[in-house]
Amino acid sequence: MPVTVSYPGVYIEEIPSGVHTITGVATSIAAFVGWAPQGPVDSAQLVLSFPDFVRLYGGIDSRSLLGYAVSHFFANGGQQAYIIRLESGAASALLSLAATGGSLDLSGRNPGDWANSYGVLIKNQSGSSRFRLQTVYNPTGAPTPIVVESFENLSLVAPDPSGRFVVDILRQQSSIWSTAVSGAPTAFPADVTVPAMPTTPGTPGTVLTPASPAGAFETALLVASGGVNFLTHVDLFNLLCVPGEADPTTVSTLEGFCRTHRAFMIVDSAESDTFTSLQTANGPNPNMTGANAINAAFYFPWLEAPDPLNQGRTGTYPPCGFVSGIYARTDASRGVWKAPAGTTDGSVSGVSGVSIPLNDSENGVLNPAAVNCIRQIGVYGTLVWGARTLRGNDEIGSEWKYVPVRRLALYLEESLYRGTQWVVFEPNDEPLWAQIRLNVGAFMQNLFRQGAFQGTTPRQAYFVKCDSETTTSTDQNLGIVNILVGFAPLKPAEFVIIQIQQMAGQTAA
Repeated sequence: MPVTVSYPGVYIEEIPSGVHTITGVATSIAAFVGWAPQGPVDSAQLVLSFPDFVRLYGGIDSRSLLGYAVSHFFANGGQQAYIIRLESGAASALLSLAATGGSLDLSGRNPGDWANSYGVLIKNQSGSSRFRLQTVYNPTGAPTPIVVESFENLSLVAPDPSGRFVVDILRQQSSIWSTAVSGAPTAFPADVTVPAMPTTPGTPGTVLTPASPAGAFETALLVASGGVNFLTHVDLFNLLCVPGEADPTTVSTLEGFCRTHRAFMIVDSAESDTFTSLQTANGPNPNMTGANAINAAFYFPWLEAPDPLNQGRTGTYPPCGFVSGIYARTDASRGVWKAPAGTTDGSVSGVSGVSIPLNDSENGVLNPAAVNCIRQIGVYGTLVWGARTLRGNDEIGSEWKYVPVRRLALYLEESLYRGTQWVVFEPNDEPLWAQIRLNVGAFMQNLFRQGAFQGTTPRQAYFVKCDSETTTSTDQNLGIVNILVGFAPLKPAEFVIIQIQQMAGQTAA
């Protein structure tokens, strides 16, 4: 800040360095979309563990693949996931409690019959109109209700000077009920000593499951005001998983959504896919392999794993939950530029095998067609054995052939987009360009030191250009500053060739 000179002496002035550190964004925040028996239906909710998912969405349900996929994600190294619950026709449980002058009406916080087993106990406070409200869980046949929530010193009268109006408290703090009052109730005439259960039970609605061709699930998934579009209100997500979704047209639409949001989709093969069907079609359905397919990868086959709802017996599940967890684990341990595959980083946890075993020859047919195979390989167990995007077919020859190359580019794009916001409205001339080169160059240099790029020197690995050549006088007049960033990506060693030669008849000189 400039100082005002007024007396003879020495003045201290702090000068800004011009350094605006660019921080790399997260790379493995997953988003899962599917049907669940309970949970919010009006937004994408962040969960940080599988117990979080159980608390909000009811955990694993045998009617849906969503709970299984989320559990597989966290079991394989996932840390953060957004959940979007799809529902159709579900109704909340309703409960009306009589009070003097009106009633207190409670409804399940979100649609579904999950609230049918919850009720309330009311205890009036002596000498006042205040009361205690306890939410109890009383499943059929349970001898004693279990108290799961308790709110003290509540009032039916609004406005309440102490801020304990029951409608406000339950709306803000209850995980079970939303509420309203009918009329102008002032007090409960008596305690509700027996658990008051819903007078109008909730209904589960239609259980939505992926279909091919597209059905009700896909309609709910792609609806403009909900479904996957709830993610437009999320600050950042990197991986999109729709467990079991294999409809080509729907997948293509989701690929476009991911490209718009600089995210990456993990596409499940259809459960009915076989080696022969994929070989005959020369890989995934062509509707999945358009221009937006650079932001997606296709995995085959489904995996076998224990089903906790069936006494640990083996069930068959789509790959996306397992694979997204492996993406997250590899990003954390090696970096987004490392292929999430191989004997070390591609190991799948919590499985008993694959639904369709593949050998080297079959893998050799599917891999060039952009099918990432999951295989059972000797002592290594079950491994992800492919790292190609859906544009990775050898016949296409795309520069975005490999998953780590594309995901590294998305990481750079998102990090630089967020890290250069300070540039907006700055004076567009050489001092600004020098600051941009300094800050973006420092970010790229840090990645180079971590081994993210090819080359042994920074000049070979990346460049940052922002000067009068990239930003002309016309650009300046239009308020545009152009920043050109190039990088040399590391491509996975997909094929390892060992040459062996016999040394015959050679003698020392």
